[in-house]
Amino acid sequence: MEDLTSKIKQKKIKVGIIGLGYVGLPLTLRFCEESFSVTGFDIDKAKVESLNRGESYIRHIPSDVISNFLKQGFFEATTDFNRLSDMDCILICVPTPLNEKKEPEMRFIIDTARQIANTLRKGQFISLESTTYPGTTEELLLPMFEEKGFKPGKDFYLVFSPEREDPGNKSYTTKTIPKIIGGVTSNCASVGEALYSSIIKEVIVVSSPKVAEMTKLLENIFRCVNIALVNELKMLCDRMGIDVWEVINAASTKPFGFMPFYPGPGLGGHCIPIDPFYLSWKAREYDFRTRFIELAGEINTNMPYYVVSRVIDALNEDGKPVKGSRILILGIAYKKDIDDLRESPSLELIRLLKEKGARVDYNDPYIPLAISHRKGLKAASREIDEEMLRSYDCVIIATDHALYDYKWITENSRLVVDTRNATKGINSSRIVKA
Repeated sequence: MEDLTSKIKQKKIKVGIIGLGYVGLPLTLRFCEESFSVTGFDIDKAKVESLNRGESYIRHIPSDVISNFLKQGFFEATTDFNRLSDMDCILICVPTPLNEKKEPEMRFIIDTARQIANTLRKGQFISLESTTYPGTTEELLLPMFEEKGFKPGKDFYLVFSPEREDPGNKSYTTKTIPKIIGGVTSNCASVGEALYSSIIKEVIVVSSPKVAEMTKLLENIFRCVNIALVNELKMLCDRMGIDVWEVINAASTKPFGFMPFYPGPGLGGHCIPIDPFYLSWKAREYDFRTRFIELAGEINTNMPYYVVSRVIDALNEDGKPVKGSRILILGIAYKKDIDDLRESPSLELIRLLKEKGARVDYNDPYIPLAISHRKGLKAASREIDEEMLRSYDCVIIATDHALYDYKWITENSRLVVDTRNATKGINSSRIVKA
């Protein structure tokens, strides 16, 4: 342990990061910024080739940053997982989605752990960063590594340290977001603390991987439940003729005991729509039902259906059926000013509207081509101008990108259904809130 922590402090280790997406790539670059040697591992050959050319595929990460680290020799990407044996510290940043039954899909973690186990040598450090249910690190990963006769805290070091990336957030970076670490043993935690404190300002060590795993789930469940609450209030306020956004803004003036959350057309992203179900699934093993989580999931999942019902009502007011209507979705990313459409509610809006017989297009300045195999979607973003906007029976503001001129959009659209309060302050009979 002393040898490894000493090498970490001297920056003489080789860091391997598995999964080069929205979590793994920023983490990779953070290590490079501190002059660590990093090898990125990914099963996507095209992604690896792009990175080795110095080309970024994530909007908020400039290509020149990657190119500079390549030239300096701090970074390279590979699909050769046999090279894991050369790494001193291995960080796992692979996806943890849900299957069709909303149960954890663990194959990416399991496959990655097997790859590591195949080449595991004494003295290596492994950190799982992928969000998962409490027990994953010790119940799935640890037995695989112990099969070689190695002991944690002595022969190898294993921790869970949940990612806390927030794409598009300019207030916090990988460096400034505090890092949670839960080690299988105290020695494991000590190595993890040494590694992460070399790139992150604040590191918090907790008593076990389970505590760290549950911490990440609590963070996202907290958001999921509160978003569900305001989504439910939005539907009630619509019936009562009350502006829910005005209510939230007024409540936010209270200097204590209130935190604002805002409604929308549904949940998106790689965490909040998914992670709560990991805990619900695990809770059943303990004969426990997580009713708040399940209810929140039900409300948030139904929000696209609510938006579609508002669109149908608004079109009826104009004397048009939804079948055959031309509808434009503005914004297909799951939140504003990013290029990520994972679990975006816009995808569900498109699917539902097409089922109703509508002809649906989308515009998103950050996503020129939208592909979702699960939703059966492959479409290109349409350029918008005055004539084009007027050709649609309804324009739905699904993602409130800052680049959009909402006054101009409203002035040139027949009907605007606003799911994000993007048209706040614009008085027009063409606007319907949803």
